[in-house]
Amino acid sequence: MANLGFVGLGVMGGEMVNRLLGKGHTITGYNRTREKAEWLIQKGMKWAGSPRAVVAAADVTFSMVTNSEALQAIAEGSTGMLAGLTAGKILVDMSTVSPAFSRSLAEKVREKGADMLDAPVSGSVITLQQGKLSVMVGGRPETFEIVKSLLNDFGPKVTYVGGNGQALVMKIASNLSLAVQMLAFSEGVLLAEKNGIPRETAVDVLTHSAIASPMVQYRGPFVLKLPEEAWFNVNMMQKDMLLALELGRQVNVPMPTTAVANEFLTAARAMGLVEKDFAVVFDVLAHMSGVKR
Repeated sequence: MANLGFVGLGVMGGEMVNRLLGKGHTITGYNRTREKAEWLIQKGMKWAGSPRAVVAAADVTFSMVTNSEALQAIAEGSTGMLAGLTAGKILVDMSTVSPAFSRSLAEKVREKGADMLDAPVSGSVITLQQGKLSVMVGGRPETFEIVKSLLNDFGPKVTYVGGNGQALVMKIASNLSLAVQMLAFSEGVLLAEKNGIPRETAVDVLTHSAIASPMVQYRGPFVLKLPEEAWFNVNMMQKDMLLALELGRQVNVPMPTTAVANEFLTAARAMGLVEKDFAVVFDVLAHMSGVKR
């Protein structure tokens, strides 16, 4: 069993810690808001007062936060993760952030004699709870081999992609399809509904058809009832879409469907739906179609 740390105990991060605890690992954790961590503390997670304290206590520290700015906030400064690093420690960042920022942080980690991997994940809370999460990893292959068995605790598919930042490129390339697929699914449901087919029937047919990707299967029913707590809210999804559009611009890859889906996320924000799961793009399109949820 390993001596691990975890910084960032939101919806996904908290469930990851819960799974690691279930595997028998020792976990020291930190979250900006302690209240969100109380359920994990009751399950045996040790609480640390800062990201620095987490890293100092652990051999391998995982982090998962919302964006590049949040990662910078927990990494730098006198209480940041960098301040707690010593030679031989490993940082595994699972956030979806700018590949360029992740690479720059990895350089600072290595200056401490430690090492860093970027290891974003593909999946949802449900797939994580089922142990079916997919993990992409970027960094030095020898460091990947050290932590691979730990990453397998999250799911059976752990793929080494390449050097630092490359797993993030792969994650962004994957995530752009989430919003694109959700928008296309919404179009299909609304087309059926406005032609007299009950929404429930349309959702049932489409989620059991050839277009039913795993994402469509678990998120398609959200057009009938959104979850009370967003699995992945509009702001988070749009952050990833903007990262994708910027990467596309840098390497001259046109991204027309990504751009359109991104505009629907902007519309959702304008309608005050920013904290809703990004499946709320259905409501945006429904409003444009003269249809009520």
